[in-house]
Amino acid sequence: MNKIEGWGCNGPPSQKGLKISTSGVNLMSSMDEISSSCSAEPSNPMADYEEPGYKLCSYVDKFIKTNAGLIPVIKPKLGKDDLFSSFYVRCGINRYKYTVAPGLYAIGKPDKNCEVLVTANFKLTFDHLRKELADINAWILVLDTKGINVWCAAGKGTFSTRELVKRIKDSSLENIVDHKQIIVPQLGATGISAKDVKKQSGFRVIYGPIRAKDIPFFLKNNKKADKKMRQVTFDLYERFILTPVEIQIVLKPALITALVLFIISGFGPGIFSFSMAWERGVVSFFALAAGIFSGAFVTPVLLPFIPSREFALKGIISGSMFAILLLVFMTSAIHGIADCLALFLFSVTISSFLAMNFTGTTPFTSPSGVEKEMKRYIPVQLVCLVISSGLWIYSAF
Repeated sequence: MNKIEGWGCNGPPSQKGLKISTSGVNLMSSMDEISSSCSAEPSNPMADYEEPGYKLCSYVDKFIKTNAGLIPVIKPKLGKDDLFSSFYVRCGINRYKYTVAPGLYAIGKPDKNCEVLVTANFKLTFDHLRKELADINAWILVLDTKGINVWCAAGKGTFSTRELVKRIKDSSLENIVDHKQIIVPQLGATGISAKDVKKQSGFRVIYGPIRAKDIPFFLKNNKKADKKMRQVTFDLYERFILTPVEIQIVLKPALITALVLFIISGFGPGIFSFSMAWERGVVSFFALAAGIFSGAFVTPVLLPFIPSREFALKGIISGSMFAILLLVFMTSAIHGIADCLALFLFSVTISSFLAMNFTGTTPFTSPSGVEKEMKRYIPVQLVCLVISSGLWIYSAF
């Protein structure tokens, strides 16, 4: 079946038309040809842009004509597919493919006097913005950030002055709005030079609030943000929703590690024993699971409440608590001091390493601080892994 995707998927229909994919062959058809083949009096507002077997992106409601061509109007309300997709992305599934096409969009019934809001083409960011604009008429200029959110893209250089100027020119924004100003998220300020944007495009940059939910008040307040709108938060909920991704990232390495653990657990007086590999492997697997749970979930969620500014040390503290609980509950399956030390060191090291990985997800760290911490703790973690492995093999003899 042939399929047409609206601008939100494959590109603007205004000049080259919608993109048709037929068994891997891309054909281009003009919008005029598509419209003329539809009924003169369509029964629904999308009929001018659809034919049997063709479909627009679910978040595109219709198209409006402007001096720069047709612009897709997006829906402010998130549909079931948006919510399910958001859940998958939160779990790290297809995270780097969750994008919308860069370009200009409309929401509500914008005219030449309406504001232009800039955002990234990471669909989760795009959805956060549009759902907060239910009662607002505006233009949304989406930059190509390679599917990365505004803050990270600004740091990586994709949410940039160059990309913003390019999108302003490509969308012929000067022909769509009478004013010469655009609103950029505050978290994108590190990548956008207001002076250079003004010089290269003629548009003045206004830095908006951090959170999309504050935009309606920001616009009503003559585009002025109060102190609260300028502050980055990282509360319990914001930390909690990041943990599924952290856990998903570690799943594949964890499976490989578990396999290695079962193999190591089989070494003993008889060189290798499958029964020992199973019995001792299960115990070591629980030590691995405790370390993952502590480092990738508990430490991020309880981040402000665990002592120390260093994430690796936070992971050691929380990991030690869970390692001790593990040893207590599995006393009957653990034999000797060497077993205890091996399991304790292994679990705590895993927790420390995974907790340190969380440094790139928080507003509490700096690149130089992260680099310094890694140089200090990674050698220690490697030594602990070697010692715990040696003790685990030694304890079998």
